[in-house]
Amino acid sequence: MPSQADVFHTARLPLLCAAALLLAACASTPPGRYSAQPRPAGTPMVDPSAGLEEVSIQAMSLVGTPYRYGGNTPDSGFDCSGLVRYVVLRAANVNLPRTTDAMGERGVSLERGQVASGDLVFFNTTGRANSHVGIYVGQNRFVHAPSTGGTVRLEDMTKSYWASRYNGARRVASGINQAPASAAPPAAPASPPPSVAPPAPVDDDPIAAFANR
Repeated sequence: MPSQADVFHTARLPLLCAAALLLAACASTPPGRYSAQPRPAGTPMVDPSAGLEEVSIQAMSLVGTPYRYGGNTPDSGFDCSGLVRYVVLRAANVNLPRTTDAMGERGVSLERGQVASGDLVFFNTTGRANSHVGIYVGQNRFVHAPSTGGTVRLEDMTKSYWASRYNGARRVASGINQAPASAAPPAAPASPPPSVAPPAPVDDDPIAAFANR
């Protein structure tokens, strides 16, 4: 005849087994409900700022390059739109128009708080919207080619001159950066007929006179 202790242990056995199964169930994730779906092998993780960072780095590397109206390369010098076009083409493989007006219609318009390194920033320096352009590099600073006799430089957007002439910003490069363009640098704007004097640079004297104030 089984003892009272044997009966007690026999009665506990199913309870212990049930408890063990319950703990095991809690320790594992039910399939198909909460487990993250694995990323297929070879699929890149998309970083929306990847292309922009390369643009700002390339722009910073050109600080000190001489200004030249119509210039498109480090060897020849840059004007404001020539600098931006050169940098964005090399860093993000995006081919922008040659003029600031046309650049102001490309990409996505941004609110001031959305501007990130690598975005384009536009200013009214001649009484005409988007007459000057630069590349934002963070901390309220941008890189641009300002005026004849100057060089590509880093500028503070909080200076009264720039803050009062800010027209907006646009994002023309984003996502995974593409391979640098191998195409030849863009040609300089066509020269006017010999009998016509070349137009005055739209991003010239007004900036030279006031940018350092």
